[in-house]
Parts: sequence; structure tokens; C-alpha cells
Amino acid sequence: MVGMDTVAVGITVGTGPVSFEELVAVTRDGAAVTLGEDAQAAINQAREVIEELAAGETPTYGISTGFGALATRHVPTEMRAQLQKSLVRSHAAGSGPEVEREVTRGLMLLRLSTLATGHTGIRLETAQLMADLLTHGITPVVHEYGSLGCSGDLAPLSHCALALMGEGEVRDAAGTLMPAADALAAAGLKPVELAAKEGLALINGTDGMLGMLVMAIADLRMLLRTADIAAAMSVEGQLGTDRVFAPELQAIRPHPGQALSAANLTSLMAESGIVASHRGSPEDGTQCNRVQDAYSLRCSPQVHGAARDTVEYAAQVAGRELASAVDNPVVLAASDGQGARVESNGNFHGAPVAYVLDFLAIIAADVASISERRTDRFLDKARNHGLNPFLADDPGVDSGHMIAQYTQAAIVSELKRLANPASVDSIPSSAMQEDHVSMGWSAARKLRRSVDGLTRVVAIEVLTAARALDMRAPLEPSPATGAVVRLLRDAGVQGPGPDRHLSPEIETAVSLVQSGAVLAAAESVIGELK
Repeated sequence: MVGMDTVAVGITVGTGPVSFEELVAVTRDGAAVTLGEDAQAAINQAREVIEELAAGETPTYGISTGFGALATRHVPTEMRAQLQKSLVRSHAAGSGPEVEREVTRGLMLLRLSTLATGHTGIRLETAQLMADLLTHGITPVVHEYGSLGCSGDLAPLSHCALALMGEGEVRDAAGTLMPAADALAAAGLKPVELAAKEGLALINGTDGMLGMLVMAIADLRMLLRTADIAAAMSVEGQLGTDRVFAPELQAIRPHPGQALSAANLTSLMAESGIVASHRGSPEDGTQCNRVQDAYSLRCSPQVHGAARDTVEYAAQVAGRELASAVDNPVVLAASDGQGARVESNGNFHGAPVAYVLDFLAIIAADVASISERRTDRFLDKARNHGLNPFLADDPGVDSGHMIAQYTQAAIVSELKRLANPASVDSIPSSAMQEDHVSMGWSAARKLRRSVDGLTRVVAIEVLTAARALDMRAPLEPSPATGAVVRLLRDAGVQGPGPDRHLSPEIETAVSLVQSGAVLAAAESVIGELK
């Protein structure tokens, strides 16, 4: 969600997995990349195995044969360099708009991480050039369409491999579109001449869908805490009770995410003058009569918590995938009395990643749905407990936030469509050799749109709830929610008053949610949310 305005401290890619934090540093902060000594040694060792097989007479898939349904063709030695070039050129068949720079950088970093494991047979100079492209901010042009998620993200990775050959188009660090050869020359880099197995090693992985998964997890972890803030502001602004968020109630249904979300809501609403105004007094035996709030208020921890638990399950899957070496065939070291060898496998299939990408699109849609319902309650005079209809200054003359909810509703409707899974929609390819595919790339692309939509829906809830809290004056909101209201006002979003151009205020709120500023404002008062 953040841009590449500053360059982060560089990372070193070794034989172990890239961390979530390292991936975000490279994709979004422009961190430089170097290959560790362990990675260099592993790459060289695996390459020796490939060179030996390439010199032999026995056909080996990916080294001396064609690919996919053409794997039965034995390619003579003098044509193998052309074999690798032809593979990359033919597979760089993407179409449609460019994908985002951070997606392509993630794609390259994760392919480099697999190369560094010593299971692909790449040459060190080829792997080093990929690291150099990342360090210099040279980003190949990758297109929206072309990957079936099996054998990995073939077309997107092929466009990246094409750039290593000095072919195709790239963008330099400033974002200027140019031929790859020119960008390499300007950076003092030389294209590589691909050798046996290298073309296949560069394109056969789940790296695009995995990179988008990791970034979505990072975004959702922040957004779900921000959704807790929005929910707290809505419960508070609608004169709801905080009693339902008590820890003893969460303990009898011990889902971890639910407990964390409820604890956040309790902390966020602590010391609220608005809540105190209708809480009742144990001394005189009175109680708050708001013990049965609407589901969208009362069940916020159950929905947000289930979403949190789903995100953490997805993180487990992503962690396993980051620790994987996804290629076909792979180089295996000597073990169990066998020598080092190359074996075919099916690890390139994107199903494990595709499933959780689809799962996250479901939770994005549902968290957005409950957020929109909380927002809508503010606008209905029959349900907002004494506030003006639509929070308008002069109802009838002014429309207040009426159409802001329309915008939310339009986004939520789209998110429901995006929640339809891509991973069940296999289409056979390669003359039925690749007859079941994951569609994980498509799942990842729609999840990015889902995360953006959730950001906008939560931002509108924050914007609307802040207006309602101001309209509860002279009652004071809690210190934490009050800090969020002040953040909006300091950013130029005015408080209640006559109608004004609303779209810029929505975009300001979106920016504050997206950047993490809303979360930071609340945490500056009560400490880090769970």
C-alpha cells in the first residue's frame, strides 16, 4: 500500500526463505538485493549437476527436451541455447494492462529466492543479474493476463526472464518505459545468454501469486485493526454498549481472533463520555438499556475475529510456500546412497496458494459488508438514536452522507462478486498435458481489488462515524476515537456543516486508512492494538 519513495536497507537472499518483512521492503520500499555466500555456493553446486546431465546422451526434461506436450522431442546439443531462448520468448505471451511495480518486484524476488536454494540449476551469473535488476529498480513490463497458476506463473515470469536476455520492455527506477537492453546498458549491466535448463528455471514457479498473497496479508493485518477502530467509533456514535465485548464473554467461545478484536474494541472505547452517558450506575441499580445492539455492532468481534483467524491461516500457507523451492524439474542433492540428480515433480501447481487467496477475498467482502451495515445505521433516523437523518446539517436542504453509503454499497456489491473463487475454474492447456490448473494468479489479482475495496469501505465508515461523534457534542468520545476524529480534521476533513463536495473528503479518509495513519492515531493514545 505504500510507495517506493525511499529506498530501504538492502536484504540478502540466502538458501533460507525470504521473510514477509523482507518481501515488503523490496516490493514497496525499493530495498536493494544481494545474494548470500550460502546461496552462491548452492547455485554453483546445482549447476554442476546440470552441466553433467547436459553433456550426457540420456534425454532429460528441461535440459535436452522440449517442454509441456513437446517434451518427447530430444534436442541436440547445438540447439539447446536456442531452446532456452525460444522457451522464454514464446512464453512471454502476456496481454492487457501492466501490473503494478510492486507485484513484478515481488515476482522477481521470490523467483530469485527459489534460484538461491540450489534446486533449479541456474548459473550464478544469471541469478546475480536478477538481483541486480531489483537493486537498480529495473522492472520488466508484466501484463494482467497470461498465467493459469500452473506450471506456476509462466507468462509473467517469462517477461521477467526476457529482460535478463536484454529483450522486451522495462521501466527504469524513475518509471520511464524503455527497451530492456537500454535500461541494462544505462545501469552498467550485461544481458545473459541462457544456457541449458535456465529458461525453465526462470519461469516455472508460483512467485507472482505468492508475492501478492504476502502483500495482501500485510495489508489485511493492518486493515482489520483499522476495522476495529471503525467499529468502535460506530458502536460509540450509535449509543451502543461495550458490555458485549467483555473478555469473559469471549472466553466461552475461544476463537483467538475474536478475543483480540473484542479486546481492541474495549480499549478503543475506554473512558468514552458518550458511552458513560448511558451506561447506568451500579450504585442505584440502573443499567444501560442497550444490551441488544444490532448484529453489525454487537457481533463485530465475531466477524472481524474470524477474518483475523483466516488471515493467519493464509499466513501459515504463505510461510510454507516461502520456504519452498518451486521448479520442475528440480536438482536433488546426493542422499540415501543416490547421487545428485534431476527429478520431475508437480510442486509448481498453485492450488495451496490459490485456495487461500480466494479465502481472503471472502473475508474482505464480509468485513466490508458489516462495515457498510454499521455506516447505514448512522443515516437512518429510525435507528441512529437522535441524530439528524443522513447526518445532514439541514435535512431536506442537505443530504449529508446519504450518497457516501451508496458508494460503500456499490463497492460491497463488487466485493461479493470478487469473492467467487477463481481456484475452482480450471481450464486444460498444452494439448491436455496440463489438464488441471490452479488459476492462482487470477485469484491474486482479484484479491488486490478486494483489499482496495475494503480499504475504501472502512474509510467511509470512519468518515461517517467521526461526523456522528462530533454531532454527539457536548458528549466527548473516547481518547482513542477522539484522536482519529482529530486526525481527519487536521487533514482538512471538516466537521458537521452544510453539504460540500464529498468525494475529496472520502479520498482523504481512504489515504489515511491506507497509509496506516488512522491506526497510528488510535495507537498513539492507547498503545499497540492486538
